Amino acid sequence: MNAVSDLLALRGIGKRFGASRALSGVDFSLARGEIHALCGENGAGKSTLMNIIDGIHQPDEGQITLDGQPVVIDGPAHAMRLGIGLVHQEIALCADATVAENIFMPEINAGRQAWMDYASLNARATTVLQRLGQDIDPAARVSELSISSQQLVEIAKALTLDCKVLILDEPTAALTDNESAALFKVLHDLKAQGIGIVYISHRMAEIFAHCDRVTVLRDGRNVHSGPLAELDADGLVRRMVGRDLGNYYPPKQQASAAGDAVLEVSDVADGARVHGVSFALRRGEILGIAGLMGAGRSELAETVCGLRPATRGTVRLRGKALSIRKYSDALRAGIAYLSEDRKAAGVYLDLPIAQNIASMALQRVSSRFGLLQRAAEHRLAVALGAKLKLKSDGVAIEVASLSGGNQQKVAIAKLLATEPSVLLMDEPTRGVDVGAKSEIHHILRELANQGTGVVVISSELPEIIGLCDRALVIRDGRLAGELQGHDMTEEALLRLASGLCEQETA
Repeated sequence: MNAVSDLLALRGIGKRFGASRALSGVDFSLARGEIHALCGENGAGKSTLMNIIDGIHQPDEGQITLDGQPVVIDGPAHAMRLGIGLVHQEIALCADATVAENIFMPEINAGRQAWMDYASLNARATTVLQRLGQDIDPAARVSELSISSQQLVEIAKALTLDCKVLILDEPTAALTDNESAALFKVLHDLKAQGIGIVYISHRMAEIFAHCDRVTVLRDGRNVHSGPLAELDADGLVRRMVGRDLGNYYPPKQQASAAGDAVLEVSDVADGARVHGVSFALRRGEILGIAGLMGAGRSELAETVCGLRPATRGTVRLRGKALSIRKYSDALRAGIAYLSEDRKAAGVYLDLPIAQNIASMALQRVSSRFGLLQRAAEHRLAVALGAKLKLKSDGVAIEVASLSGGNQQKVAIAKLLATEPSVLLMDEPTRGVDVGAKSEIHHILRELANQGTGVVVISSELPEIIGLCDRALVIRDGRLAGELQGHDMTEEALLRLASGLCEQETA
């Protein structure tokens, strides 16, 4: 792109955090009316670059121009005044405020009204949400919303700004297919109005379907920038990771090799979202759980492991019936659960990596008298960090300083520290780059091969198909069907999840 026609241009951007160099001589440009993908593995520098554009960080070197004029962006409020809106990957709404209050928070903070006209505020919020195809109650408190609805409120908030530049960091990670389709319709409308959009995502299909250009960062440097039409998915992945991934998914278990049942769930219900589900997890296999958002997938896992009270049903581990009234009972029995909400329930952001990893297995790092041994805690964290290929400057740094993908690895390591017999993994690769995804897939397969029962809940159907030996489909809190082998296709999974099979039979 020509510097004169660029809406936004960054030249020679460098940034250090202590001894760590996050960005080195990075160039990036955004034209009017384009959707520009920014790609790279976790830790490549994408978030740092976007935080510089938003004024959260100041570059140590380099220059930023907006509409051809040099600018120094001294904070997010200044960025908003300049017409720059950033939707972060991690949701940052005020949980105790209403949806409408969150959407118009910048406007409310800037105003000096003696009272709030809630009727007008709610009506305006409804208009913005309808643009995204949503009927979310504008008077509802954000704390009452699902993760996907909260993500849509974040996006709606950005759409209320008079943006020239809109930056979206993994905006569809928690959205359904229908919600994502509505978002992309809005993005193409904004593109037609001349707004420049920076789109950060690990989902290759979205990037190739909706983006015009791509810039790839690796190890804090710009390694590629150009039209997406010049690349295919393999070429883009190679530039991101600097190597061929080879077998992205590990080899599956042979059907004849399935062992005895590790976990047996019979007629489990919670009286609200889960209605009499039964299944078995066999030794050596990875069992997938698919279904549409809100179908009851997460609720099923939470009921099995005691995070939701069961109204009926039995859970057996290696043939032994368990009494699970709370999550600590499940952990003691050997069942561990990875929440889909990493920020709220996966890690302690303000604690060091070592303390996070050891937090659920204190007996492993304590003396016989119950005294915590920091050396043992450190060794455990280093060993599990190496197993998961965790990228960090040691295990003494806070988890908040890590990229989203590396935070996810800490959350997984925290579960592995408990030495579980069964892992219930809810969206284990959400917000994780392609290289780290492949690493996690291989780790899960290795665990399954070693005898750990692995259940993977995922909204990404290619992940269910590529990783899992069998897949259960949940619809309206009930088991809609089971697929395996060549029958496990996206079309078949979607038909079961949506109820099309039953409609056709009727």
